[in-house]
Parts: sequence; structure tokens; C-alpha cells
Amino acid sequence: MHRHLPSTQALACFEAAARHESYTRAAQELSLTQSAVSRQILALEEWLGVQLFRRTRHGVVLTPAGTRYGRQVARWLQGLERDTLEVMAHQGRGGALSLAAVPTFATRWLIPRLPQLAALHPDIVVHIETRTRPFLFADTTFDAALYAGTPEQIAQWPGVQAQLLLHEDVVPVCSPRLLEAAARRSPGRAHQPVPAQMLARLPLLQQSTRPLAWQQWFAAAGVEAPRALDGPRYELFSMLAVAATHGLGVALIPPLLIEAEIARGELVVACAQPLRGERAYYLISPAQEPPAVLATFAAWLQDCAASGAG
Repeated sequence: MHRHLPSTQALACFEAAARHESYTRAAQELSLTQSAVSRQILALEEWLGVQLFRRTRHGVVLTPAGTRYGRQVARWLQGLERDTLEVMAHQGRGGALSLAAVPTFATRWLIPRLPQLAALHPDIVVHIETRTRPFLFADTTFDAALYAGTPEQIAQWPGVQAQLLLHEDVVPVCSPRLLEAAARRSPGRAHQPVPAQMLARLPLLQQSTRPLAWQQWFAAAGVEAPRALDGPRYELFSMLAVAATHGLGVALIPPLLIEAEIARGELVVACAQPLRGERAYYLISPAQEPPAVLATFAAWLQDCAASGAG
């Protein structure tokens, strides 16, 4: 089948000129003459039948069509370059995955486990970028996404399949010093949890995206807590973890995201009463037969999540 595509050289010239809105700077970047860049873009415009740049006395300015096409071409060239480098690096073996991920889960749960993946599947490389909201896979170069959301949010994401990994259970955690002071204990005994009633008297750290979390936790514990909505608010679990580590208060955090802090003794479980959150962590991928490298990664990820090492 004959593909209706312009030359790669013309697209590369156009993308550089669109990014700089300058033929001169594009020519410098590509080690070409300005006239060569101009000829390539003129040929591209004639081939498309669309004006991409408007010529002015001071240079060139993108047309609305040029702006839209420039974004698409930049994304396509970036993906082509990435895939080309992957083939060159791996000489056809294994493969690479481009993964979109919520930041805290990627940083604190996935990345520490990637050495296990490398040991089992040394020819698989995982590239990770941050995305916190649903997107259309057709508009990106991502192969899959690690997403935190409710079942209702997953159901509204069109054209995907979802693999449940972990539920987002949360527990109250704080620094050992804060618990020692609250329970009037001597240092070294802070690992002993305290009753839920005691937490109602301690400073509480809030997460701005879950403003009712403490209220729900105290309700589940059967404890009245008039100050359940009080306290400084932080957007990310990673921010809550740092604030709790420095003794600013008690935070509700999934234990799977603070394994390192708990192992180092920087955070302790303040009250051994977890709360099942509405959200869970999923591996999201296009609703089609996955390529072999994604299927292998998905199976490994499921094993990690089910093993408790995950």
C-alpha cells in the first residue's frame, strides 16, 4: 500500500523551524543553509497544499494550520527517533516500554522494583513520564499507564483495558518522636501503636485531593474527632511523607508508598487500623492484543503486586 507521507527531511526542517519560528535558527540546528531549509518547507507546503508559515518583514510566523501540524510532527519525530535508538541499542532483542505514571507510585513503588525486572528480563527497558489524568493513547507515544483512580474513573476511560494491581489502603503514620511525646514514652518504644482516640488530639496532615480522608478514618474507628478537617494540606503523598517524617503531624498514607521510610524508622504506624480507600492502582493499556514486551511487563507487575514484595 502506498503511504501518503512527505519526506522525513522536509518534516525535520519544518519541525525545527516551527519550534524556533525561524528558518535561520533551524538551519543552524540542522547544519544546513537557510535556503535549504526554506526550499524543504516550501516543497512541504506545496505537497500539503497548505500554508504553514506566513512571511513577514521580520521573518516567519506559524499559521494556525502550521501550529497544529507542528505539534503533531514533533510528537511523531520524537517517537520515531526513540524507536530508532531502541532498535540500535538492543539490536532487535527485547524491547522498550514507554510508560505514563502517577509520580509518587512510580517513584516509591515501581522504580525500586525495576532491578528485579532487569534481572529477569534484561532486554526490557522501561521509560517513565508523569501523567496524572486519563488521555487518549492514540494522541501519545505511551504504550501503557500506571494510574490511580476509582472504578468509575476507569470505566470512563475510552478504548482501554485495565489490570487491577493494588488497592489504596491507608494507615496513620508519623515520626517516632511525635508518637513518643504523645504517648509519653521513652525513646525506642515508639513502634507501639496508640488508640485512635489519641490521634484525634494530635496535629493532622491533610491531603488536598482527599479532604475527607481523616473524617472517614475516624468514623470507621468509631471515634469523634472535631478537628478531623483541620491541618495543613499537601497535594501529593510524597509531600505528606516528608511532612510527617519531620514531625509536623500524623498522615494517612498507603504503606506501599512509604516502605523506605518505615524500614529506616523515620515513620511508624501510629494506629494499626487501615482504611480501604476508594481508589486503586491499575495498569492501563489500549484495548487490543498487547505486544509481547508489554505482556511480559504486565505479568511481572502483577506478580510484584500479588507477592507482598509489591
